[in-house]
Amino acid sequence: MGATWRSPGWVRLALCVAGVAVSLYALHVKAERARNPDYRALCDVGTAISCSRVFSSRWGRGFGLVEQVLGQDSILNQSNSIFGCIFYTLQLLLGCLRSRWASILLVLSSLASLAGSVYLAWILFFVLHDFCIVCITTYAINVGLTVLSFREVRAPPGKAKRH
Repeated sequence: MGATWRSPGWVRLALCVAGVAVSLYALHVKAERARNPDYRALCDVGTAISCSRVFSSRWGRGFGLVEQVLGQDSILNQSNSIFGCIFYTLQLLLGCLRSRWASILLVLSSLASLAGSVYLAWILFFVLHDFCIVCITTYAINVGLTVLSFREVRAPPGKAKRH
């Protein structure tokens, strides 16, 4: 049986919209900082709490890994915010489908985002020695989406979840 469309639920919708908004804000901060090194974003609270410093670091692009593996000019060496926008859009679209494969893809992509969040949190705290409010927000959104995805894949077939 094919996939059918449904409402993604208000919680998934809110988390995905928040994720896209935070990712777009991060992209804006990074672009402004590239144009003006003296730019101070709203999330730059102090020397140890600076999102623009984090976004401008080598780990703010391709997770700090793509350039090392595929080179600086690789099409995959994009700002992490671009990957965030793609991920949250994918989560929303897959959340609108009622099928087993969509549920499995939601779980797998959520687990990948969780692994990326743990990796980037480690970089944030132990390498950059920084605290990024925007980054922590995306980690929390990713945890929320992972919980929703697991709840959905465990739901009995045919039962529509209202979350």
